[in-house]
Amino acid sequence: MQRRDFLKTATGAAATLGLSGSKDCAMASTGVDHPCKEASFPKVEKLTARVAEFVVKTQLSDIPNETIELGKKSILDGLGLALSGSKAETAGLVQKYMKSLGCGSGGASVLGFGVKMPARFAALANGISIHVDDYDDTQLASAKDRVYGLLVHPTVCVLPAALATAEVGNMSGKDLLVAYQVGVEVECKIAEAISPRHYEDGFHSTGTCGVFGGTSACARLKGLDVVHTARAFAIAASQAAGLRENFGTMMKPFQAGHATESGVVAADFAALGWTGAEQILEAERGFFHAYGGTYDPAVITERLGKPWTLQDPGVSIKPFPSGSLTHPGMTELLRLIRTNSIRAADVAQVEVGTNHNMLNTLIHHRPTKGLQAKFSMEFCMAILLLDGKADQTKFTDEVANRPDVQEMMSRVRFYNDSEAEKAGYDKMTTILKISLRDGRVISGHADFGKGSPANPMSYDDVAEKLLGCAAFAEWPTSKANQVIDMVRKLEDVSDVRMLTALCSK
Repeated sequence: MQRRDFLKTATGAAATLGLSGSKDCAMASTGVDHPCKEASFPKVEKLTARVAEFVVKTQLSDIPNETIELGKKSILDGLGLALSGSKAETAGLVQKYMKSLGCGSGGASVLGFGVKMPARFAALANGISIHVDDYDDTQLASAKDRVYGLLVHPTVCVLPAALATAEVGNMSGKDLLVAYQVGVEVECKIAEAISPRHYEDGFHSTGTCGVFGGTSACARLKGLDVVHTARAFAIAASQAAGLRENFGTMMKPFQAGHATESGVVAADFAALGWTGAEQILEAERGFFHAYGGTYDPAVITERLGKPWTLQDPGVSIKPFPSGSLTHPGMTELLRLIRTNSIRAADVAQVEVGTNHNMLNTLIHHRPTKGLQAKFSMEFCMAILLLDGKADQTKFTDEVANRPDVQEMMSRVRFYNDSEAEKAGYDKMTTILKISLRDGRVISGHADFGKGSPANPMSYDDVAEKLLGCAAFAEWPTSKANQVIDMVRKLEDVSDVRMLTALCSK
């Protein structure tokens, strides 16, 4: 086939398959300029520099008190999850790998262990532990075309990188707070700005967009100026990675850990003088174009810190260690079980209707592994009906393969509901219909789950969750309670090492 024939065929195939960088323009990977590029991709100069200025110039006094307190809840949540995640199989594998590299001493703390490693590797290990149970906080969308709950897990990408950098730098709790806040804000706005196609086509936003959060936090802690912070973004962008096909495997938490590790690496290399494109976000061969085709620049130019994402639309803290899209249905099912005294033996069928994006994410319909069960609406419904709870002990291979669980999952119908679809993707509308063997039908509806801004957890609620994580990790209650008290007044902590010591053996 001659080259001109190949280009013609490829272009036609791309249009037929709907491979597009925007709604109005089909894109073909032909190696030639795309005819719609000028019209479809925004031209905004110095966007990366604006983000870098935000990172460099923001002070604690610029951050609303409500936002600071919301951040403390998520930091506390992350620390508890690092402890519980230290019991996962992945933690042992990471330790084994690090020992093979000779990285077993010095640097920053690996939470839940008596081990210190170079900051980048401590961030990797802690990031994997925080995300391994899929129990960490979730960014929410503010626009109807941005899928609610499908942007990034903000804390896991920022806290491990910031904590490791602050620990080796002997920095204060106030330093950590500011770095955490700017990191979360930057990654969340980048995730909200990029075209929804980014996630829908298979990218894992926590891995791809989250890398800018850890980078922002570390650049701030290392005192980089605007130019070097922009270069750090360029270094980070070339490490941005993550694919949704890996959901339900060890690679999902690895992608989160890699994002936060890359933040440490990016800031370290930029501080050394390593160069990179200083317009990496907005360039036509940069992040937004390559990873999403297009983006909404106003999310950054007009709304970066105005308002802070932690405050509006908010971040959801998880009540269950499963994909956040299961939580409205799980919250509602628990309510229905309790108010109607529903027993598993009495259930003929459970119908769960959602929008298609939720179906596109909760892809494991008959899971046989604990990690798959976290992304299975059928499993989450079944385990609540059978056991009345869904904590870390339930999302295991053994439980997923229990005959009663497998049989109950066959009674759950998970489908795309037209009413849920019409509600918009800025909600997680879940419609339940429980048909009982005696002929009764019990119905329920939920747009949000426990832990969302619409039904938030208090600091004390998150503290209770941390105590549960500590118990799961067989961690001393006395230390756990000290962590709770210290994070509550984090701005008064003179040395972050006081906090990491409480989370280390």
